Amino acid sequence: MDATRTHSTVTIDLGDRSYDIRIGHRLLDDPASLEGLPTSTSALIVSNVTVAPLYAARLKTALLTRYQHVHLVELPDGEVHKDWASLNLIFDVLLQQACDRKTVLFALGGGVVGDMAGFAAACYMRGVPFVQIPTTLLAQVDSSVGGKTAINHPLGKNMIGAFYQPLRVLCDIDTLATLPQRELSAGLAEVIKYGPIADMGFFNWVEANMPALLDRSPQAMAHAIQRSCEIKAHVVGHDERESGLRAILNFGHTFGHAIEAGLGYGQWLHGEAVGCGMVMAARLSYALGCVDAHFVQRLTELVQAAGLPVVAPVLDEQDNVGRYLQLMQVDKKAEAGAIRFVVINAPGSADMRSVPDDMVGEVLRASCSSDEKRV
Repeated sequence: MDATRTHSTVTIDLGDRSYDIRIGHRLLDDPASLEGLPTSTSALIVSNVTVAPLYAARLKTALLTRYQHVHLVELPDGEVHKDWASLNLIFDVLLQQACDRKTVLFALGGGVVGDMAGFAAACYMRGVPFVQIPTTLLAQVDSSVGGKTAINHPLGKNMIGAFYQPLRVLCDIDTLATLPQRELSAGLAEVIKYGPIADMGFFNWVEANMPALLDRSPQAMAHAIQRSCEIKAHVVGHDERESGLRAILNFGHTFGHAIEAGLGYGQWLHGEAVGCGMVMAARLSYALGCVDAHFVQRLTELVQAAGLPVVAPVLDEQDNVGRYLQLMQVDKKAEAGAIRFVVINAPGSADMRSVPDDMVGEVLRASCSSDEKRV
């Protein structure tokens, strides 16, 4: 895909709630990107203090071709602000501007912005339409797609939220040019994830093209985003509300969410915690006899090549295993207090399993170091 207004499209098939993911260049301020969206007198751009100065004016110009009033709310930046206080900032503007239930919300930013804007859209007047415009790689390949919206609670990540699908997802590859390298690496964790759980051919491609991805090659980035979205679209289309198949998308997340909550939200980026969590989950899969040591090594080396941590932090010097287990019990995949993990049955295939605590403890002891560094 070259730098023109052409784009590729991946469709999320959910019957009358189906929608397109458009992937391409210069989609952000192209009025054609808005064709087919509902009309209304007002729209609200939900962004943050980092992204809004870069892109909000361009988006607003495009929106003014379709909406009479375009409002903007700039949220504080970072996972630590994914909470009730920031969510209420969105409701404050909607109410102050007398926005009605036809008002369209546009989530302009990364995963935190998308999750909060989507949750606000699900709640305001019991549901208003919204559009995802993700500006980070992680959001473009994962969090903007599939309708999972949420805020964090001090006791658990993404535990308060709703399934609420957007009307459209616009992945403008050009916005990745302003993405800090650390954020780019964090997004690559979610790209890597799709190979072990669904497509080892894609895993092989990511291995071969990691240098190009780190250099933000437009062609490599476009393919990585499109294939990631295709895999997620297939999974979400078969299991929208995570009652079965969709849980495989959480490969590495049970360990990763524990790291985020245990260190304090924002100390590690979500993708950094997921990258390390995938290495831990691969070791757990090996302990279960599902994969060989070579697979674990390949995945570990690929995560490391992406600039992500592969050594997990110690969360409690006195009882590190106990602290991890405690945090992992506060997880959406846990059932009746039993922790369930996404494990690799065989490279390219994943499943959910309950695993004995002693086996998890062995993986934790092998994976954690009090001397860990982020990279």
